[in-house]
Amino acid sequence: MDSLTQVALGGAVAYAVLGQQVGRKAVVWGAVLGTLPDLDVFLPYGGEVEAFTYHRGFSHSLFVHLLASPFITWLILKIHTQTRQYRTRWFCLVFLCLSTHAILDSFTVYGTQLMWPLTEYPVGVSNLFIIDPLYTLPLLVGVGFTLMPKISLARRSQINGFGLVLSSAYIVWSLIAKVLIDHKVDTALLERGINDAKYVSTPAPLNTLLWRIVVMSDNQYYEGYASVFDESTELSLTAYKSYPELLEGISNVWGVERLQWFTKGFYSIRQNENKVILSDLRMGVECSYAFNFVVGEKNDSGVQSGSFEKITMRPDMSKVALIWDRIWDPSVSLASPLAANQCLEN
Repeated sequence: MDSLTQVALGGAVAYAVLGQQVGRKAVVWGAVLGTLPDLDVFLPYGGEVEAFTYHRGFSHSLFVHLLASPFITWLILKIHTQTRQYRTRWFCLVFLCLSTHAILDSFTVYGTQLMWPLTEYPVGVSNLFIIDPLYTLPLLVGVGFTLMPKISLARRSQINGFGLVLSSAYIVWSLIAKVLIDHKVDTALLERGINDAKYVSTPAPLNTLLWRIVVMSDNQYYEGYASVFDESTELSLTAYKSYPELLEGISNVWGVERLQWFTKGFYSIRQNENKVILSDLRMGVECSYAFNFVVGEKNDSGVQSGSFEKITMRPDMSKVALIWDRIWDPSVSLASPLAANQCLEN
């Protein structure tokens, strides 16, 4: 999730645990701890693929959080010596702020290695978009009230707790919405004769009413959208070609294997000039994917291993304005009018 949401969640959780005992100190430490796991982005991983696939790794592991919490608690008590009688609560605050950060991240599609080092499997429930105001706002309001000195301590705790309840209820709703959407997708694929195809559903930006669907099938994939108000027959799907044969000769290269594993098979292979490009289909939209890597270079002798540099696609922001319309009207199209290779920046 975005940094603001993680700061708000950390502050809200921390105040719920220890706010009545230490006041705003809890919010400050909660905000810091809510940000801490994401500092792994500053580590020198050594390459674009490494940075992409190792992010949300050890720093988001619940085991690491459990092991690190006593040390962080000791550090906090060194600073706030007058609060040593709350040692157990401080420990709970630290662990919960770290672990809720990781668990919330696992609700997005990116992938979070919650069980590292036992397994590197990137958990991605994909029931929340990375920015969702309806989840974040109750947390911000609750934390905001905790910082207002003229409001009674009991009142601050109540409002903060209510914000946590509302945001948690929104997560429950998003899971229910995902089940409804997946049922529509299952029915739609069966009706259209697309059998034995795997798919992923994830909320469209800023909401949980409209969902983006990616379906993998043979040498092509489909991108579509489904609203919670749609019938299965109204689910829109657009087919796009992928060219996995371009990986012949480089399929055993570590970077290629790593990307195939991390994307869980939801990727496309295309050629742009002499570059062979692997795109993660889970994040972004057609013609505007967030993660694209040059995995190969094509020459007269075939395809050689590429530089694995990350490249960008030109985003079409005009489509964002259509999301609200598509929620209510299945005839509204969000499909890109451009061929994929036209989207790649040189």
